[in-house]
Amino acid sequence: MMTKAVKYLLIINIVAFLVCMVIPLDDICGLYYIFNHNFRLFQLVTYMFMHGGFTHLFFNMFALWMFGRIIEQTWGTRRFLIYYFICGIGAALVQEAGQLVGVIPAYAMTVGASGAIYGILLAFGMLYPNEKMFIIPIPFPIKAKYFVMGYAVIEIVEGLMMKDGVAHFAHLGGMLFGLVYILWWKNKIKSQYGLGNGQKSRRWSFGSGNQSSTRPHIKVVYNREEKAGGDYARNERERDYQFNAERQQQNAEIDRILDKIRQAGYESLTAEEKQRLFDASSKK
Repeated sequence: MMTKAVKYLLIINIVAFLVCMVIPLDDICGLYYIFNHNFRLFQLVTYMFMHGGFTHLFFNMFALWMFGRIIEQTWGTRRFLIYYFICGIGAALVQEAGQLVGVIPAYAMTVGASGAIYGILLAFGMLYPNEKMFIIPIPFPIKAKYFVMGYAVIEIVEGLMMKDGVAHFAHLGGMLFGLVYILWWKNKIKSQYGLGNGQKSRRWSFGSGNQSSTRPHIKVVYNREEKAGGDYARNERERDYQFNAERQQQNAEIDRILDKIRQAGYESLTAEEKQRLFDASSKK
């Protein structure tokens, strides 16, 4: 199934590639070294939609389609896009840092969505660590977590030893910023709901703890003028009752999701349940 964000990212990248065959947009939108007179701040984003050739585009878009739609289904469109651009911009910043310290030639121009794609690979490995994958030419399946770790090691070695024109450190930067974001969000969820002191799920670490201590408690304080009149008081009570009933229903739904996590792990949640948990944590 093609998800919304992945579909539009594919379209934008393909259209940009076709346009660049007629108009050399990569000269403007590609990422230059910060002290190069061609550098522009918007290039930290636009370079992700430029590619150096059909093969470069194809493999990036294939990985985006294969892994990105799974991550988007798991996290939801909004969070997936935030993550995608954090990884892409983070990769650009690491590339700039590499040029600043002299590991990468200062004259190099960077293009491609690979930094964001490597961030997606990292997310897949962390969300589905034991998912088995067939990688050509390896004749046997390997778990996703080993696939991601292997890619990271290869990028480190090639970045230090090879001068092949590939932005290896940008790839590592995408993974690094992706890791920081995932750990930050995971800790936010755990602190929001008092999780993280015991039971370990297959995708994230959640605590079991005392059930009453892990419930989010919401206190509603009303600061309004007391007014005379039975109708006004009755209407206010009705509105308060309706508000509290809706709040209790929302809390009950969050409680149910948290119980499900404790019993079967985070991976047992549906995409809708994960989005509700994420939305609830964002309101804090």
